[in-house]
Amino acid sequence: MLLRQPYRGPVHKLVLAFDVGTAYSSISYCILQPGGVPRIQPVTRYPAQEHSGGSSKIPSILYYDSNGTARAIGAEAQQEHIIEMAEEDGWIKLEWWKLHLRPRHLVANHITDDDIPPLPRGKNVVEVLGDFMQYLFRCARSYIEESHSNGSALWRSLDNRIEFVLTHPNGWEGPQQKQIRIAAVLGGLIPSTEDGMARVHLLTEGEASLHYCVANTLASNALSKTPILVPEDDGEDDDISASQGVVVIDAGGGTVDLSAYSMTLSPTLIKEIAATECRLQGSVFVTRRAHDLLQEKLSGSRFGTSDMVQHMTDIFDRTTKVRFRNPEDPSYIKFGTLRDKDVQRDIRAGQLKLSGQVLQDVAELFEPSICSIIEAFETQRKAAGTPITFVFFVGGFAASDWMFAKLLAYFQSLNISFSRPENHCNQVVANGAVSFFIDHLVSSRVARFTYGTECTVLFNPFDMKHRARQKEVFRSVSGILALPRAFSSILTKGTLVSEQQEFSKTFAIPRYNQAACNQVHVCIISYRGLLRNPGWMDTERSLFSRLCTVHADTSTIAEKLMLKRSAEGSRYYTMEIKVILLFGLTELKAMISWEDGVSHRFPDGITSLTCAF
Repeated sequence: MLLRQPYRGPVHKLVLAFDVGTAYSSISYCILQPGGVPRIQPVTRYPAQEHSGGSSKIPSILYYDSNGTARAIGAEAQQEHIIEMAEEDGWIKLEWWKLHLRPRHLVANHITDDDIPPLPRGKNVVEVLGDFMQYLFRCARSYIEESHSNGSALWRSLDNRIEFVLTHPNGWEGPQQKQIRIAAVLGGLIPSTEDGMARVHLLTEGEASLHYCVANTLASNALSKTPILVPEDDGEDDDISASQGVVVIDAGGGTVDLSAYSMTLSPTLIKEIAATECRLQGSVFVTRRAHDLLQEKLSGSRFGTSDMVQHMTDIFDRTTKVRFRNPEDPSYIKFGTLRDKDVQRDIRAGQLKLSGQVLQDVAELFEPSICSIIEAFETQRKAAGTPITFVFFVGGFAASDWMFAKLLAYFQSLNISFSRPENHCNQVVANGAVSFFIDHLVSSRVARFTYGTECTVLFNPFDMKHRARQKEVFRSVSGILALPRAFSSILTKGTLVSEQQEFSKTFAIPRYNQAACNQVHVCIISYRGLLRNPGWMDTERSLFSRLCTVHADTSTIAEKLMLKRSAEGSRYYTMEIKVILLFGLTELKAMISWEDGVSHRFPDGITSLTCAF
């Protein structure tokens, strides 16, 4: 196990990590005691699972009644009497609802909103997430109170000292992070205050998985036992304490996340070396494709009804999908009784036999996901400056032996070590999220996109791009000829950023009157295209998106501004502000600063985040 130092905080506190997955969710926690060595623990007992040996995960399922009230959540929603009650009372079952949060720019031609079960009328996905997190919070409280001595008193002493680590796919960005924070408030995890928000820490599932893998690989000394290729002696000293390239593939229910890092062991130093990748090709899409295959195979038979096909699909999802190993060996879906028979469609004694071409078709169900993983890996491998020597495969989808075998063959052909760490399916993200809070292993991260803001630029008649936009030239407040809709980059894609590193750019803001200088609003924009330095927002419009708007009260500087006059005689005021981005943390943060004899940052003191990345 990763050697941890005793907790040095002045008071005891609780770290709670929620991994809300598309198909399954889990909770891990750690009670930090001053002077005590932190120990990460999973929640292994949930309602409707406590009498069957328990489980470290619950299904991400909710039932809502017609009034939009959650009536059953998690394993409770799979109880027979709940299913019966839901049918009788017309409750709405929600699965895969997390995918309603997905950013629309993610590459996902195979999925639309119509492919995801709809939300109840009058209920949005943030409210559903809030209901689900509220349930997880209750489960965590019950487990801690029941599992620790004097558990109720312990919980009361920790009530206002809970730090929440909430994970999300690599592809979720500022808007999705903001929604998660709102859901945390709706779910009663925190109050909607600055202090409350400070107790919520958002983390990518990829980085959480990395923390889990580090602890496990260090425990087995896997990295230190693996030889490192040393270049031929060129007469110079080579540093072969060598950092090694490590990629973590977190294959979950909805998304497949890839994260690439360089790692050294003595001391442990980890840096991100390529922008994270996220693909909407998780295990639920294999199940969705299986549903279509079964529907086609059983069409026209008494087993081809929508309910029966869905029943078989559910069984395929739980059993056949995970056990599938070889297209040469038959697979079975055991769905009925001995009386269920249709020889023409290979149904005997209540089980559907998958063989021959159908079995080849089953293998094809996995191909989009496998190809997507390989494509994302190659993108990272080309971007990384460090050769990749290790790939770790984790997440619920990693339980598929067929997936593992196909990817193993691919990585072996590249002479790259490929493995599934111990307990690769359970608690990886939740445990890793707690480790992130305690161990904080990653020291720098790579910008996924280019970030900046829209601005106005001085018109240059000798610039071809300016002349092409000559019809848009206008005379600014200060009297100069200018062009709108220019883009000013502050942080460019692929930049390696340490946690405390700031990126900034200064802007002059002219106003007709002094009162208009009391407030400044700056929109932070991301660019997802291939251009190294995009200059204009009127081209590739779909590749620009607004992340947030930072608001600043600049009245202190406004009252000290000097009146100016343009060449044409118009009166105006100008103030200079600096837009600052901090990207080295797990959330992009933005702020505005200025000087009026004294340096100011808005809001006073620290980073400004009305935009809540």
